[in-house]
Amino acid sequence: MPAGPIDHGMSMSTPVSATAVRELRDRTDMPMMKCKAALEKAGGDMDKAMLILREEGGKFLASDKGARETAEGRISAFADSAAKIGAIVEVRCESPSVVKNDRFLALGNDIARQVAVKNPKTVEELLVQPLVDEPQRTVRDRIADVVGLIRENMRVARFVRVDGPAGYYIHHDGTIGVLLQVAGEGTADPALLKDICAHVVAFKPGYLKVADLPADVAEREKAFARQQADQQAVGKPPGVIDKIAEGKFNTWLAENVLLDQPIANQMKYGKKTVGQLLKENNLEAVRFVRLKVGEVG
Repeated sequence: MPAGPIDHGMSMSTPVSATAVRELRDRTDMPMMKCKAALEKAGGDMDKAMLILREEGGKFLASDKGARETAEGRISAFADSAAKIGAIVEVRCESPSVVKNDRFLALGNDIARQVAVKNPKTVEELLVQPLVDEPQRTVRDRIADVVGLIRENMRVARFVRVDGPAGYYIHHDGTIGVLLQVAGEGTADPALLKDICAHVVAFKPGYLKVADLPADVAEREKAFARQQADQQAVGKPPGVIDKIAEGKFNTWLAENVLLDQPIANQMKYGKKTVGQLLKENNLEAVRFVRLKVGEVG
């Protein structure tokens, strides 16, 4: 009887052309040798080879390397004025160079859109959601793709979603971003909302409006303003001291409450507060979210 084939515990590599290797590299941006090995393992099938490379990214995330510290990151955002939804996310990575990588930027943008459209409640729920544009794959698969290409651990740290007209601004280095939700009969002009968000990045207001001030904070600042006025206007009539104290408290409001702050871009909008600017456009601010990479709270 003729002997059957001997199983050596491994499959023979299938020769692949240099053209196919280059095509796979162009499609995935993976090293040439990895592309060649994937094509050989896939028997020359381009789609199977891409799946093999994607699976490597998933294995990376599941390995000890996938637990490496993600000390760097980027803020990304998305807003759809027609659908009246918006989201802002923080995606973390390991090294500063990756923060500027186009693939990492695209990943952050895709995740922000996913959060806005699909409204997950937690990061865990987000990761298992079908992708908006590729429902046969999940958000975790999308992250694994980029991990496989860049070979760094990545994770979604946090996100915030809003229902309503929204605009956003991301600082040029990606470390800080702001999402602003508005309401009203006016048009939520993206340029106007972006300018207000840029103002929030620069001036870091702690509160949206005076009504948001906790009672103890308001009383504390009024008492401090009165103390300063008493020291500044010794011997002045009580009415004068009251006006000085009121002026000092209003100055504090202009430094800490968004709607009371003079808009940063006065060359474009004139000497108006953010609240006045929104009112002129028949809008009112509902909420702003300011995220900074690595910042808690």
